[in-house]
Amino acid sequence: MTHRDLAARRRLLASGGALLLLGAAPLRSAWAGFNFFTSEYTASREELQAQVAKKFPLRQSAGGLFDVTLRDPRLDLDASANRAMLSTAVTIASPFLNPAQVGGQLAVSSLLRYDPETLSLRLDQPRAERVVLDGVGGQDAVRLQRAGAAVAQELLQGQALHTFRKEDLTVGRKTYEIGDITVLADGIKVQLK
Repeated sequence: MTHRDLAARRRLLASGGALLLLGAAPLRSAWAGFNFFTSEYTASREELQAQVAKKFPLRQSAGGLFDVTLRDPRLDLDASANRAMLSTAVTIASPFLNPAQVGGQLAVSSLLRYDPETLSLRLDQPRAERVVLDGVGGQDAVRLQRAGAAVAQELLQGQALHTFRKEDLTVGRKTYEIGDITVLADGIKVQLK
């Protein structure tokens, strides 16, 4: 091997090392859950919980008849059904109720979808699994549970569970797109393609 070949090889190794170092800094900060070898990104349940909590409380009025408020969300993940589960405190208020406000608990499960315009994983087709209202019984409870469930499903449809930054999806010159979304017991994994 000539001196010129050795010098060229050193320059190549040095430039490759510099590129590796330049690429590693963004990987450490932006890609805490990025697996370079499998092209997957995993967000932990704790990370997702922190992002979800910032979006609450959520409120919506139902035709002026009553107002529904969701607060104190708790995220769980159902890997076997590939669904995110969200439990919240619920308050239903109406001038037609006595007392004028009823509290309780609500549990919703949801599929997930990726929205490329906002770079977000969003709840999709949320389904109320359980609505329990305190101090209400009989037909009143049934009607309020149905109404609360319907409003909660509407409120949660499309809510962001995780939002990527554009630089999160870029490594070097490659910009990734989101592929399959898999719910794990302790996080959510997305395939990057």
